[in-house]
Amino acid sequence: MSRLEWHELPAAVRAEIEGVLGGPVVEAVSQPGGYSPGSADRVVTAAGRRAFVKAASPAVNVDTPSIHRREAAITAKLPAVVPAPTLLGAVDDGDWIALVLEDVEGRHPATPWQPRELDAVLDALQQVAQVELPADVPVIDVSEALAGDADAWRSIDLDALPPMPRGLDAWVRAQFDGLVDAAARGASDARGDRLVHYDTRADNLLIRPDGTVVLVDWPWGARGAGWFDALSLLINVRYFDADADVERIVAEHPVYDGMPADAASNVLAGFAGMFLSSSLRPAPPRMPTLRPFQRDQAIVTLDWLRERWQG
Repeated sequence: MSRLEWHELPAAVRAEIEGVLGGPVVEAVSQPGGYSPGSADRVVTAAGRRAFVKAASPAVNVDTPSIHRREAAITAKLPAVVPAPTLLGAVDDGDWIALVLEDVEGRHPATPWQPRELDAVLDALQQVAQVELPADVPVIDVSEALAGDADAWRSIDLDALPPMPRGLDAWVRAQFDGLVDAAARGASDARGDRLVHYDTRADNLLIRPDGTVVLVDWPWGARGAGWFDALSLLINVRYFDADADVERIVAEHPVYDGMPADAASNVLAGFAGMFLSSSLRPAPPRMPTLRPFQRDQAIVTLDWLRERWQG
């Protein structure tokens, strides 16, 4: 990803960020990973205060500023029991938007996923799933977020579908109507009253030195079923290890208690349609790895769904 760095932000924006932090920034280390071309820096002020800062303008990417604004609004209202970084402040001049967040001392989980770290993350997701979501947290319903998944499937030109490994392209053509119907059902199946992160992947998780887990990047926060995040995480587990026994994990960890098998498959069908249709679009500026990543996620999800449907 071609990220902006701290020194490339406009001087006025940097000055306002320093105002939030109470002093000048003397060190900034750009952070790799993620799928936004905006800046992402761990900064230190002259007084030793640390923070994580990310910023963007429409000139960097047309969608990123609105994503940052959503994240600021959601993060500011998250209950204290949610393992998420504290929002220290935001800078918004109508063009540039910058989030100034708590700097979390931690690292991303190892990939391929290690059992102990995966258990810790699932435990954290169970903690999130137990949160009584206050009415003033500005999240949407998961059903709204998933509502377009069936249409995403319908937007795919099956005649132009590129080859996929293990005959998945032929399987998609044969199962197309069933995939569309399942994705449509998934939107209602995932309804609930629990807090949902909606984007659980290794690069959106940090493990502190004491082993506790922090969920970062909250622009897609939603209200839905308590098992939703834990299900979507397993797509990431299989992404890094195609042989991971995700069904055993589902059967053993209590975060999946109450997750109907059909509902899980329907949600996976929705994810697959969203990933696959997105992967067929032109690459956004400065984001050359996004479409291949979406294609790989589509393949992982379709593989798992085919196994589930074939029993």
